[in-house]
Amino acid sequence: MSEKKQLQVEAIRNGSVIDHIPAGQGIKILKLFHLLETRERITVGLNLPSAALGAKDLIKIENSRLTDDQANQLALFAPNATVNIIENFKVVRKLQLQLPESVEGVFDCPNSNCISHKEPVRSSFRIRAMRDEVRMKCKYCEKSFTKEIVSAHF
Repeated sequence: MSEKKQLQVEAIRNGSVIDHIPAGQGIKILKLFHLLETRERITVGLNLPSAALGAKDLIKIENSRLTDDQANQLALFAPNATVNIIENFKVVRKLQLQLPESVEGVFDCPNSNCISHKEPVRSSFRIRAMRDEVRMKCKYCEKSFTKEIVSAHF
């Protein structure tokens, strides 16, 4: 006898739902984008079954709306994620993710000689997609890094 299992994650009245995050990226996204600092209830699902991805992560943040800029920064790590804005238990807006041209104040430059480590300036990176790889170029030292190298230094 086959048993059908259904995952149930509590619905939120108002807030943001980030779905279809590649498995293993959910915790990184929570930390990188300071989502834990909202002081709101956050539901996180890790390694959930997904027909499209095999496994996925999911983040629900109550009473907090992701901005278009935040959604675009999210595209660095989860380009096929969906971001839904929820009001009164209904999806009222779906944010379209696009790779941003630049990201400021999110990551530290991995170059320890970069002036951004010695001066009170916000980090700033220009974003370029090259073939299947995303590169981030520091505004100050002009060195180029992969997103994995930059995000490892948060």
